[in-house]
Amino acid sequence: MSAVNTLIEKYQLAPHPEGGYYRSTYRAPLVLSGSSLPSTFSGDRPVSTAIYFLLQAGDFSAFHRIKSDECWHFYKGDPLWIHCLDSEGRYQRHTLGATNESDTHYQLVVPAGTWFASEPAAGAAYSFVGCTVSPGFDFADFEMASAARLANAYPACQDLIRSRCRLP
Repeated sequence: MSAVNTLIEKYQLAPHPEGGYYRSTYRAPLVLSGSSLPSTFSGDRPVSTAIYFLLQAGDFSAFHRIKSDECWHFYKGDPLWIHCLDSEGRYQRHTLGATNESDTHYQLVVPAGTWFASEPAAGAAYSFVGCTVSPGFDFADFEMASAARLANAYPACQDLIRSRCRLP
């Protein structure tokens, strides 16, 4: 059995809508009331949530954004690239992994509202990571990018965007 299949079975991972496989592992019992959150949130949210996330070579997590900060944690496998487009129109590629390279990190925070996509780095077989979101994740706060709209907003990155979006 391949390492990917072993991880999917061991951690009971399921397909994720943005690509890859995941499983929710934590949903804080402490809840923030919707009235205490910014008006962009539509209701109550747990203080924090966490998932396992697995991507294998040839797959990607499509460009999307959420309303909360998302902290990525590297667990196993090969480095993962996280492509970020900020509200000022800047692109940055981050590397999550367990190498000694100066630009590779075990953790990375993607700020709330940032468009981002991820994929195993060139030559990688798979990347097994975790994501912690605070305030906690809710699909009501998730927006999948349209390739056409995002490429129009970030024309210098249109090739990357069109190759890492699942919606036209």
